[in-house]
Amino acid sequence: MSESSRNVLDDVRRSLGRTRTSLVPPTPPPIPDLVARLVHSPIGLPELFAKRASDLKMLVEPVRVDELTGKMADFLRGRNCKTIMLSDTPLLRKLEIGDALDEAGFSARYWSGVTADGAYDYDAGVTDVDYAVAETGTLVIRHRPGHGRLLSLVPFVHVAVVEPKVFLPDLIDLFDVLAKEGVGSGVTMISGPSKTADIEMNVVTGVHGPNVVKAFVLE
Repeated sequence: MSESSRNVLDDVRRSLGRTRTSLVPPTPPPIPDLVARLVHSPIGLPELFAKRASDLKMLVEPVRVDELTGKMADFLRGRNCKTIMLSDTPLLRKLEIGDALDEAGFSARYWSGVTADGAYDYDAGVTDVDYAVAETGTLVIRHRPGHGRLLSLVPFVHVAVVEPKVFLPDLIDLFDVLAKEGVGSGVTMISGPSKTADIEMNVVTGVHGPNVVKAFVLE
């Protein structure tokens, strides 16, 4: 540590009334929930999520289960997507989304039939999500064998299916859940399409991930 840095820290200690370096880090004061949390009720989480996610340029659409595959096919067709890879998860298997997309004229494959190198040949990735954070408009996906991280990171278009039961009020709730369940090999948190900016603050989307993120929220 430089002499100037030590002088600054000594000045701070004197201002705090301390005469020597503490060997134990100070305990931060508790922050009341009314201050730390902006969402205080589980009511209206899908609507809040839709608003916050839309602010971040994510496309959000409520949909009935019986409408899902038709609307998803229309959306993918409108984005000129032809090859689709899907999470090999119980929800997407139960809804038979892969079969429905094949019947609609797409070439759809579940993750178990896709290689890491082959993932770069797909136009879109379709996944479900483990959690959706209403406060920040964030989709959360825990990596696992049936749900590789490349599904939501490599294709130009990412489509997510969001169940009502996965909504959480805020990031505090999310981190509490992840602390209990563990994060496995990793967690992807998605708040809209990939965005980056240069020193002049010119924002470009799609450089480090999907340019389009669409969330179908099941009603």
